[in-house]
Amino acid sequence: MSQVKLTNIVKHFDDGTEVIHGINLDIRDGEFVVFVGPSGCGKSTLLRMIAGLESITGGELTIGGKLANDIAPAKRGLAMVFQSYALYPHMSVYENMAFGLKLAGMKAAEVETAVQQAAGILQIAHLLKRKPKDLSGGQRQRVAIGRAIVRKPEVFLFDEPLSNLDASLRVQMRLEISRLHQKLKTTMIYVTHDQVEAMTLGERIVVFNGGYIEQVGSPLELYDHPANLFVAGFLGAPKMNFLPAQVVSNSATEVVLKLSDGALVHAAAQGDALAVGEQVSLGIRAEHIVLKAAATAETNQVNVKVVLVENLGDSSIAYARIEGMEEMIAIKQSSETATLKSCDVGSLYLPANRCHVFDSSGRACKRILN
Repeated sequence: MSQVKLTNIVKHFDDGTEVIHGINLDIRDGEFVVFVGPSGCGKSTLLRMIAGLESITGGELTIGGKLANDIAPAKRGLAMVFQSYALYPHMSVYENMAFGLKLAGMKAAEVETAVQQAAGILQIAHLLKRKPKDLSGGQRQRVAIGRAIVRKPEVFLFDEPLSNLDASLRVQMRLEISRLHQKLKTTMIYVTHDQVEAMTLGERIVVFNGGYIEQVGSPLELYDHPANLFVAGFLGAPKMNFLPAQVVSNSATEVVLKLSDGALVHAAAQGDALAVGEQVSLGIRAEHIVLKAAATAETNQVNVKVVLVENLGDSSIAYARIEGMEEMIAIKQSSETATLKSCDVGSLYLPANRCHVFDSSGRACKRILN
């Protein structure tokens, strides 16, 4: 069993500053969980607390059903992969991977078997005689992961392991880590500030902000049903568009909103807890906006002037200013169907079932899906 359970975990630094505020989280046996959030949100600190590298001020940490607060890091059954490869430069790849096992007193034949198995899994068997200076960044990271694998831990901890790699290598290593999890079926906790890594790797994502958990769920749950403005704005590239609006009418299945330019927008959301006249935020993702051929008198429509277009190869993102408003709105288009160009004037349709409504405190109203 390699379940990790955090119960009301708190962390104070010596000056009394509280950086982790009563975290409660259950990580299931064999699950791949990603901690994501901006720099300074507490995700790496919490990972280090699980590893035993930071003390726990309050609360309980259990690993495999055992209280682990006071268990030494080396005895928690964990293996950690850091952003820095931390390989011994004078040792070969084999020696780097075998070093910890030899210190633990493992027999030479068992060390050989463990290293060869890990090297086979990571496809680095042909590199075992090389020194770290003779390896690429991706190869060094594989060695660091292999050093963790040979210990056969109950839980793998990854602390932003791909941050030092270039874009193409990060994509390759994401695939390698996903494949590794499928093969080993071991509990993995992965920390990153990169929302693309979080969305592509995690079975569940934990979104952190200021030492608190904002939301926990699968990638699609968080993408389609963000709990609040922070989660909605953090996940997605480009981030979700937010427009200030006022509630005109509301019911259990629909909210009618008035934008500051006077346009009316119907949103398929549970709005009975809202008040008429309340100032809210209307959210819609760039890829869900529909370009209209011509302006009409329909609701859910805004008139815009395009300011800038970014071409990304397979798609483009147009940034446009809404007529009569200061706010900019991003529109994502496939390159095959892209028609918007800088300085174009056009009309955008905001589908009701794609609109998100966030109340005056930033909490999301439940979307009504048809």
